[in-house]
Amino acid sequence: MVADSHIRQDSKAAGADRLIPDAPKRQVLVAPPLAPDLPAASHEGLAFLTIVAIVVLAGLAHLTGAPIIVTIGLAAAAFAGLAMHLRSRRDERRTAALLDETAARSRAEIETLADRMWEMQESEERFRGLIDALGDLVVHRDRDGHIVYANSVFASLVEIDPRNLAGKTLSELGIDVGVVPDAAFSDHECLSSTDVAIRTQNGPRWFSWIELSVRDKDTGAVSHRAIARDITARKRAESSLITARERAEYASQAKSRFLATVSHEIRTPMNGIMGMAKLLADTDLSPEQRTYVGAVSTSASALLALIEDLLDYSKIEAGRFEPEPQPTSLREIADNIIELLAAKAFAKNIGLGCYVEPDVPQMITADPGRLRQVLLNLIGNAVKFTDTGGVLLTVARARSETRDCICFTVADTGPGLREEDMERIFEEFEQSDGTSTRVHGGAGLGLAISKRLVTAMGGTISVSSRLGEGSEFVLEIPAVAATEPPPHRRNILADRRAVIVSKNAIEADAIARAIRAHGGIVEVAATPGQAAPFAAGCNVLLIDAALENSDGRLLKRLRDSGFADCEAITLIAPTDRGMLGEFRASGYATFLARPVRGETLLRVLLTSHGSALTQPRPEPRGGASVRRRDQGLSVLIAEDNDINAMLARATLLKAGHRVKVVGNGKAAVDAVTEAGLKFRFDVVLMDLHMPVMDGLDAIAAIRRHEESLAMPPIPIMVLSADSQEKTRHAVLAHGASGFVTKPLDPDALVQAVEGQVAA
Repeated sequence: MVADSHIRQDSKAAGADRLIPDAPKRQVLVAPPLAPDLPAASHEGLAFLTIVAIVVLAGLAHLTGAPIIVTIGLAAAAFAGLAMHLRSRRDERRTAALLDETAARSRAEIETLADRMWEMQESEERFRGLIDALGDLVVHRDRDGHIVYANSVFASLVEIDPRNLAGKTLSELGIDVGVVPDAAFSDHECLSSTDVAIRTQNGPRWFSWIELSVRDKDTGAVSHRAIARDITARKRAESSLITARERAEYASQAKSRFLATVSHEIRTPMNGIMGMAKLLADTDLSPEQRTYVGAVSTSASALLALIEDLLDYSKIEAGRFEPEPQPTSLREIADNIIELLAAKAFAKNIGLGCYVEPDVPQMITADPGRLRQVLLNLIGNAVKFTDTGGVLLTVARARSETRDCICFTVADTGPGLREEDMERIFEEFEQSDGTSTRVHGGAGLGLAISKRLVTAMGGTISVSSRLGEGSEFVLEIPAVAATEPPPHRRNILADRRAVIVSKNAIEADAIARAIRAHGGIVEVAATPGQAAPFAAGCNVLLIDAALENSDGRLLKRLRDSGFADCEAITLIAPTDRGMLGEFRASGYATFLARPVRGETLLRVLLTSHGSALTQPRPEPRGGASVRRRDQGLSVLIAEDNDINAMLARATLLKAGHRVKVVGNGKAAVDAVTEAGLKFRFDVVLMDLHMPVMDGLDAIAAIRRHEESLAMPPIPIMVLSADSQEKTRHAVLAHGASGFVTKPLDPDALVQAVEGQVAA
């Protein structure tokens, strides 16, 4: 049995050695014998002969007549020897069985221990094979950074036999991974991570190197165990993304530069087209020629608006738009926009009004340029789509515990919008009517740009509408750093009782709301017959010039019906200014220009007395009539574009001023400095971009010349197609006195030039 066990054990060990070629030979341990082995037959024969001899002696003793006691003693000895022999045999068998059992148990334990060692070694080999199959690098380093173990993947990468890696450092292999200092994990383990580049024959490969550094609490031994995964593909993808992003940014910048350059170059000839068309319209033309000139101006304006939208859209897409907050007058912005769009509204025979509630702040901090742009778009769209009725702009303040906002509401009586249209009109290149048979054109960018601008300013924009009943756009912006209006203004018209006679319900309603908001009483009538019941107590009568005749027939009729003691004020459109003499002769005390400014309305109602027609204090307006000096002004124009120079020169000469034109900034500086003290230009118009010396450098040179001679500064106005607020601020900071935006409007140009001297 022992021999068979040896054979099985040796066979099993041999089989294990074949499975693990590099494993050490397994040795079988056998228990040593407890005593030298003797032949079993010799022991048994000796005992048997002894018993037989005793029995024979007992028989001989009996036959020879020996005493019975001897015979009995010998027989007893024989039987005792037999019993002892039998007992000895039994003990021997028991001892042998015990020895066999002990030897078998020892062999089983040895076999079990050997099997466990073999299984552990097999498990370790399987684990290492699994790690190698994953393709990750596994490195175990000691306290000084010497390699204790590295898997076959790492060995293949660095092309060194695994048995030769022990004792080397990573720096010797060209891998830049240091050892974490002991202080980093004195009390706890330290997990570090970094991206490592390893040079190979096929180029550098990147690995995400994660290393756990620990200190054994019992022995104090330090261990650095690292596993690294190949991230070369990810690194290449990141590099490709960075390259693609840089290319996209460069392309976006190139696109923005291209659009800015092209838009500037387009606006320059557009300035000439629009300006010359207006100058041509002031000459003696036949009705047919005047129609053609009007078409040129309308087309040029539409093209200019499209260019502006595309430029703004490109800036927003490129992320180059940044609000420029500054103190802003809400009333001034609202009135200016209404006046600017009044001509289009009056040409369509629709009303255009503006009402600002008394509690609206005098000033807030906002971006006036962008706010103006959004309101121009909203009100311009309302005018474009409204054919009857009119458009009303209302400015109000909405305050609560959590917010303080300014609400601009643009309400029109146009065709309205469907629900599905209201959801998409703020998207790029979308229009309320997207069919090929639409009446109104456009690129569909205005509202999309407006929404982005409002969002950038921290505000919101929304629309509500019912098909066939008009639309209402609401713009809200935060009232930042609001300056409260004077409190005493609320009841300044308490003694005024007014009646408005006008068929234009939109404008009449705006005027009536302004009068009521400041304590006055007002009634609105569309005809003289409807006005008659309100005559009692009335002391102010406001009459639309569109209802009046040249002989003042309407005013006479009203006076006969009970308005005899009322002050009469006519509401005139810019085209009715030629009738002021006739209105004066008919008994009108003064006039208000449509659309009526709120501040002008209050001033006229408080100060108008007497029967002579007087003009209210002038405000900056873009009307057809401009103030002219008797002697004329001396104006220097620095402009490198011949068309723009011709337009400015013709406009100022027609206004009665003297003009000199130079083609660059250097020539402008020379013209100013050579004039000396005997002769000085009253105003200088300076283009911003010119050859030889640009406008900003020329302004700086002129200001230095004036300071050196202690001369008062000459008003210098910059001409530029760039209407951004930051450009306006930059030129004013360089010493300019004003800013005129191209395309040049002849009336606005003359008014700006004369306003500089008057100031």
